[in-house]
Amino acid sequence: MSRIGKKAVAIPSGVTATIDNGTLTVKGPKGTLSMGLSDLITYKVEGDEIAVNPANDSKQARSFWGMQRTLVSNLVEGVTEGFSKTLEISGVGYRAKAQGKTLKLELGFSHDVDLEVPEGLTVNTPDQTTVEISGIDKQAVGQFAAEIRKWRKPEPYKGKGIKYRGEYIFRKEGKKK
Repeated sequence: MSRIGKKAVAIPSGVTATIDNGTLTVKGPKGTLSMGLSDLITYKVEGDEIAVNPANDSKQARSFWGMQRTLVSNLVEGVTEGFSKTLEISGVGYRAKAQGKTLKLELGFSHDVDLEVPEGLTVNTPDQTTVEISGIDKQAVGQFAAEIRKWRKPEPYKGKGIKYRGEYIFRKEGKKK
């Protein structure tokens, strides 16, 4: 029994949700998001709530229940507040710069890494070692942050690389003499 799935998703004022042809569409002040609906789950828009329940008592339907409720909640939160991730770059000569729809990274390679910013996301670089990614789609924000991070994951000896703000890097000791 899902504890998360039992709670209905509250719809704040200024946000509308509609179910049409197997698609849930949520419109809010920041934009519009939609999601395909699973046949194993029933969705109902009732007043200022979206109720999510399993369609039958199968194990697969019960396992999807909490996840589908969380996805619906992410849609509502995305169109009202949006999501953001912050990356920190550490290392001598490592830096980032946002230029329009391109993010230019200097990460110690013989060449610069140029990444195209996906549609719907905004990237800011308040300083050379900080990259802020924001948008209304939680999955897209997290995916682009992961793509940036994969170019230089933090290494365990000096901690150089790209890490999420607040991430702790386990450091290894050097050789003992």
